[in-house]
Amino acid sequence: MNYIVGGNGQGKTTILEAIYYLCTTKGYNSKNENEVLRFNENEFELRGIFNEFTADNVRIYFSKEDNRKYYFQNNKQINKHADIIGKFPVVILSPLDHSITLGPPGERRKFVDSIISQASETYLNFLMDYNRTLRQRSSLLTQIKEKRKNFLFNELDAWTSKLKETGTEIIKHRIKFVKEFNDYIKDSYKIIMEQEEQPKINYLFLDGSENYENVEEKYSELLEVKRDEELRRAVNLVGPHRDDFIFEINSLNLKTFGSQGQNKTFQVVLRFAQFFYLKEITGRKPIFLLDDVFGELDIKRSSKISDYLRDVGQAFITLTDFTNLSFLTKEKEDLVIKVNQGKAAYA
Repeated sequence: MNYIVGGNGQGKTTILEAIYYLCTTKGYNSKNENEVLRFNENEFELRGIFNEFTADNVRIYFSKEDNRKYYFQNNKQINKHADIIGKFPVVILSPLDHSITLGPPGERRKFVDSIISQASETYLNFLMDYNRTLRQRSSLLTQIKEKRKNFLFNELDAWTSKLKETGTEIIKHRIKFVKEFNDYIKDSYKIIMEQEEQPKINYLFLDGSENYENVEEKYSELLEVKRDEELRRAVNLVGPHRDDFIFEINSLNLKTFGSQGQNKTFQVVLRFAQFFYLKEITGRKPIFLLDDVFGELDIKRSSKISDYLRDVGQAFITLTDFTNLSFLTKEKEDLVIKVNQGKAAYA
């Protein structure tokens, strides 16, 4: 356990964001690299060493002038984002996670996609291919709406076929994931809550279907049904970019009927489930990051989470201080890192 302690605005979260950058090539708390730069600076650099089966030296350099980010592993430049994702698995639990259970469907898709992408390079490639196809098809629908040229309709058919091909693969991967992931959710929920409540994820795809049979056939039918509306609105209306994942406790929709405490607990459970899923699938222990989590939980749940972290291995936990945090099981080998005005030092 690495406890990162400091007041608000001192730079605790910056350390977690740096670790997340090294693992994924991007930040979790920022939209772009310019937001990460210190004020009046034109570049930033991150360095880290990952020790597991081998030692990997990782460096990230960003230049505002070039508007470009460079990623190096063992002094070799890596140009493809996909070559890094999953190599250093990472899980982060933060206050931003409220959007997973309470926010729009896009937040849940993002959560699921981030897990499967770290576990499967194949899925990540399908996802990137699908998003490229969406952009091309969207542009084409706009051209058709404006120009109505016959040759554009033939091109649309080709992009529709590509959309269905990659979209079907994404849906199949998500179906398989949800079936497997539900077991991890149940295990983590039982440890944290010690209750017989039944948590579950349901996957709604292709206009709310829960029937996992004949996916490709349903996809074709729905594309045909929605074709005129897509042409009229110039919008992609069918595919996994419109799916949703419904979280339930005892068959009740968490977003609709869950209390604030139930939503927060479910968010924590999702991240522990993610950790153990990735550990099992990839054969590597993810790095676990917890950003200002304990302040929003009662003592009983905080204590359970603290104990559960001992099953995780390495974790980085930000805290404002240790006052009233007697539930934390701090051991001799744990580190306390104090952060003050952007400077970190061992306590």
